[in-house]
Amino acid sequence: MRLTKVWKRRLLFGFVIFLIALVPALAVYASWIEPYWIEVTHHRVSAHLSTPLKIAHITDLHTSRVGRREQKLLQILDAERPDLIVITGDSINITSDYPAFREVLSQLHAPLGVWVVRGNHENWWPVKNEREFYESAGAKLLLNSNAQVSDGIWLIGFVDLFAGSPDLEKALSGVPDAAYKVALFHSPVYFEKAAGRCDLALSGHSHGGQVRLPILGPMWTPPYVGEYLEGWFEKRGTRMYVSRGVGTSIFDVRFCCRPEIAIVTVGD
Repeated sequence: MRLTKVWKRRLLFGFVIFLIALVPALAVYASWIEPYWIEVTHHRVSAHLSTPLKIAHITDLHTSRVGRREQKLLQILDAERPDLIVITGDSINITSDYPAFREVLSQLHAPLGVWVVRGNHENWWPVKNEREFYESAGAKLLLNSNAQVSDGIWLIGFVDLFAGSPDLEKALSGVPDAAYKVALFHSPVYFEKAAGRCDLALSGHSHGGQVRLPILGPMWTPPYVGEYLEGWFEKRGTRMYVSRGVGTSIFDVRFCCRPEIAIVTVGD
C-alpha cells in the first residue's frame, strides 16, 4: 500500500521527534551510567606455578575524588580478594589529584601487596617525594625495576614509553631466567619491545577507545596504543592483556566501552 503525502509527513515528523528524544537520552547514558558501570572481567593464564596467583589489574583510574566510581572499585576488590593488586598508571589527572589517589590506595589490600607503575600523567605531573608517597599509602612503586612477590614469581615495572624512558635491561636486572615474569607498563605499544622477555604483560592507556560508535569503532585513541586497543595479544611467546581502564580522560563519558577491572588468575 502506498503512503499518502499526509502519512509520509507524519512518519517524518515522528522520526524527527524520536531523534530529538534519543540524543539527550544517549547523553545521559554516556555521562551518568556507563562511566560508572564497571565490568569485572575474569581471565585464566596457564602456567606451571606451585600455587595459582590471582591478580587484580587496575589502570587509568584518573581519580580526582573518592566518588561513586572509586567506591565501586573498592567494593569489587573486597569481593574478589586478589592475591596481588597491580596498577599500571594514569591514576591521576593533575598534581592536585594525588590526595584523592592516596585515599584510594590506602584502602587497597592484598596479601602480596599493591604495586604501581607510572603512566604518562604521573610523568607529566609528578608528586614530591614519590617513593615516600606510595609507601605511606601502603603501595610499592616500580620504576624500571623488579621485585619478587612470591616463590618464582617476579614483577617487572617500567617507566611509561609515552612520557618517559623505559629501560628493559635495567628493569630485568637480577631476575632469574626461570622465574615467571609479569611485566607492568602503561602504554601497550611497549609490548613490541618487551615481548619475548616476560611471560605475561599487563597494560592500559587506550581506555578501549572510551567512546566507540557502532560499525565505526573508537572515535579517538591516544598515542602509543598502536594495534593494542583492548584484550589479549600474543607475540614471541608472551601474552599481554590491555584493560579498558576504570576512569575517563578529557571528557568524563563512555559509550559502548564500559570501564573495566581485569582479574587475571595465573596457574594451571
